[in-house]
Amino acid sequence: MILLGEGTVFTRDAQRPMIEHGAVVMEDSKIVEVGNFEMLRKKYPEADYVDAHGGVIHPGLINVHHHIYSALARGLSLTDFAPKDFLDVLEGQWFRIDKSLMNPDTKASAMATYLSCIQYGVTTLFDHHASYGEIDGSLSVIAQEAKRFGVRSCLCYEVSDRNGREEMEKAVAENLRFAQEAKKDPDHLAAMMGLHASFTLSAETLDYIVNENIENLGYHIHVAEGIVDLEDSLKKYGVRPVERLYQKGILGKQTLAGHCIYVNDEEVKRLAETDTMVVHNPESNMGNAVGAPNILKLYNEGVLLGLGTDGYTSDMFESYKAANCLVKHRTQNPGVGWIEVPDMLFNNNRMIAERLFSQTLGILKTGAVADVIVIDYDAPTTMNESNINAHLLFGVNGSDVITTISDGIVRMKDRDFQGVNKKDLLAEVRAEADSLWRRLNG
Repeated sequence: MILLGEGTVFTRDAQRPMIEHGAVVMEDSKIVEVGNFEMLRKKYPEADYVDAHGGVIHPGLINVHHHIYSALARGLSLTDFAPKDFLDVLEGQWFRIDKSLMNPDTKASAMATYLSCIQYGVTTLFDHHASYGEIDGSLSVIAQEAKRFGVRSCLCYEVSDRNGREEMEKAVAENLRFAQEAKKDPDHLAAMMGLHASFTLSAETLDYIVNENIENLGYHIHVAEGIVDLEDSLKKYGVRPVERLYQKGILGKQTLAGHCIYVNDEEVKRLAETDTMVVHNPESNMGNAVGAPNILKLYNEGVLLGLGTDGYTSDMFESYKAANCLVKHRTQNPGVGWIEVPDMLFNNNRMIAERLFSQTLGILKTGAVADVIVIDYDAPTTMNESNINAHLLFGVNGSDVITTISDGIVRMKDRDFQGVNKKDLLAEVRAEADSLWRRLNG
């Protein structure tokens, strides 16, 4: 049993949103009680005490769209790479990298990403993987690291036609194989059928995927991220991407559509009526110069809209800040986004995760999963339940997380990783990255 306190507890529970001088008691993987620090210390004197140093105690964060395989690209300079548009970025960088990735590279990428997740307080992750250098077993390599670091993970492999029919079929098989593995540990692993995007999936391939999907997996796919996806769908199939996916049976309550930038009003309605989940990735959208989705339209039409990072970072507070600015920049209205963006991060991400894991996540209350973080933040102004989101927006980033607990196990305490040697792990990651870089530029 662990007692974490004393601090200002923000539960994300509407019934009791804030507890001053609070604490959280955990046993095994669940929260036992949340309440007054002194009262809980007296009630549970045998509990192991973890000092929150008067910081902000908050549920672990959830990232609903990441790309672990991109981790080894940080600092990489590729020869003959001068992108002019999004398709250049994909073909000249990401497709080139993932075609070279072997399972040791995938492992190193997962190590680097999960270290960052724990450092930044992310305890649940949805990842969209591609490693066409070595497909078989790649999701298990990631899952092994997910368990080692204690980050609950929903994984999929990116199916695409870009490397030919045989590789496409292997990718589908990897999703189905891993789905069986995830069933053995449903509290920590979940599986989806990963699809790249409409423009890299032929009609025949989509039919094959749907017919082969005997596990009835939900789909995790990029939708209308760039204008090329829209233009390709209209030219080849006479419909826009969302409608094409709908006609193929891809949309639905268990499907997660990334980006949705080039979607019109009818497509938004289709996403809403099918209860398809959508994830916004603001930094990636800006970095790839693809534009910005109308998140207010998606949100107000009732689409379950979450927040991700698309491999750009593992820091959800960073994504929160970018999303807040981008929606204002897009609308040229400084008054928008104050409710919608934090709702995406702190409420909708939780609801998305609960669809795949069937557990109570992202909230501090009795019976919820014991995923808890401590943020080193001493507010310079009054902080309460009505303005906590503004304090986190303007006063906090991922580096302010000092303690991360997932599944009731302390993973990082006072910025000291527990059970793993960060220095040694990063040395291992760098060695693997050096090998990959030589292959890419050889």
